[in-house]
Amino acid sequence: MLSLTVYPIVRLVIWGAFLLFLALLILRLIFNYADPNPFGTVGRFSFKIRKITERFVYPAARLLANYRVDIKLAPLVVIFIALVLTYLSTQIIGNAFFVIDGLSASIVGGNVKATIGYILYGLLSLFVLMIVLRFVSQWFVYTSNTLFAFARRVTDPIMLPVQRLIPPIGMFDISPMVVLILIFLLQAAVMAIFVR
Repeated sequence: MLSLTVYPIVRLVIWGAFLLFLALLILRLIFNYADPNPFGTVGRFSFKIRKITERFVYPAARLLANYRVDIKLAPLVVIFIALVLTYLSTQIIGNAFFVIDGLSASIVGGNVKATIGYILYGLLSLFVLMIVLRFVSQWFVYTSNTLFAFARRVTDPIMLPVQRLIPPIGMFDISPMVVLILIFLLQAAVMAIFVR
């Protein structure tokens, strides 16, 4: 069972990477307000932290500037987004291991109904991944030949009508959350009908 042996290690690595990223962003936040001497040791260290985190913090700072919020708070926005993405990625990877384990057990057991259920569940999980990639793509500049562009093309048929129905609230677009909740409910229905 991969979900019992490999997944805990993967989850530990993902959360460890998040904690390292969190430490860098907290240091940047502290240096934003401390404003150390740029020619001293602390100032040079602060510049290195800023250089490492700039590609992640700059889009958040630009967003905060549009709403006339202090851009020094941008690392907090990035921390929140990183926390959500870390949680979602561990859930998606956990779902992948769950589908692989369930699919292999249902094929070996000859249970066609459960096999169909796990395949549908897996396809819905892939769609969740595409929505997460679509959300992340808003923070980066990318070309039409990238995974971000592919995720956008795949999710457009569902996301665009939902975005028309649910306009953004201030600076927040909640339509992906609504679609994700609907997909999670659909996944629960698939499991109830086909597997349990």
